[in-house]
Amino acid sequence: METSVLATYLIGLREGLEAGLVVGILVAYLAKLGRRDLLGRLWIGIGLAIALALGIGAVLTWGPYAMTFQAQEILGGVLSIVAVAMVTWMTFWMGSHGASLSKELRSQVDAAVDRSWFALVLLGAISVGREGIETALFVWANAAGGSDPLLATLGAVLGILTAIVISWGISRGLVHFNVGRFFTWTGLFLILVAAGVLAYGVGDLQEASVIPGWGTPAYSLVGVIPPGSWYGTVLAGIFNFTPEPTWAQVIAWVAYVAITVPLYLRMLRRRSRARAAAAAPAAASARAASAVAPASPAVDSRRTEPAAADAT
Repeated sequence: METSVLATYLIGLREGLEAGLVVGILVAYLAKLGRRDLLGRLWIGIGLAIALALGIGAVLTWGPYAMTFQAQEILGGVLSIVAVAMVTWMTFWMGSHGASLSKELRSQVDAAVDRSWFALVLLGAISVGREGIETALFVWANAAGGSDPLLATLGAVLGILTAIVISWGISRGLVHFNVGRFFTWTGLFLILVAAGVLAYGVGDLQEASVIPGWGTPAYSLVGVIPPGSWYGTVLAGIFNFTPEPTWAQVIAWVAYVAITVPLYLRMLRRRSRARAAAAAPAAASARAASAVAPASPAVDSRRTEPAAADAT
């Protein structure tokens, strides 16, 4: 099976879960407000977002056929870089705003309910649309580097369907797993996938003569990782690995990983410290409560000390 299916499956799964969590929060909050009559507007907005994502995917798939080879390579290179930028931004945004996502969405619902009927449609479209557009771009960019884009697209669809089932199970209390840990590890995985997509996009721009250096490899790993080997195919399918990259591709990959991974790990450490700091007052209050609890009998015993002495 085409190995890029795994990468696109995980992309579809992660982005689908993000969208599913957002939809779940919006629907649950409207129900809590007793405004189920507004769910139709929300679903219209979600439907528009899905249609937009599918439209972008269709344009990216069939639109370039009418273009020249150079124009196709330029378009592919630029969109690959745009996809990497969007995925990187969304990964960091989810990492830093995930804990307050529910609160932010509820406040947006409150504002939308008080405005025109179209405000809630727009909220649904924007909340889900960004994941949809990001998925369409990133899946296309990743699938374009594989030998079978159709299978890669199928992997994304399967990932989205899996996310729908999991999101439904979470909303019904049937599925329990550590969502935060899932997003943490898949975020790191997507950074490595994005690095390969970035290198692939740079290669497209080099083929179109926008960036010089195409055809001159920085090194060759063909003897170590042959392109036809199973592990070479796996690396190429998941991470867009090439055994003979150009210097521009190497520099782009190394620079992206060297900057993004430390920033991501630093964000995770900062988030852990923030959680620990937030949990500290609660723990201190609990300790104080437990310390005060046995003090009451002591006070009472002092008050009744003469009686106690008489009893003895």
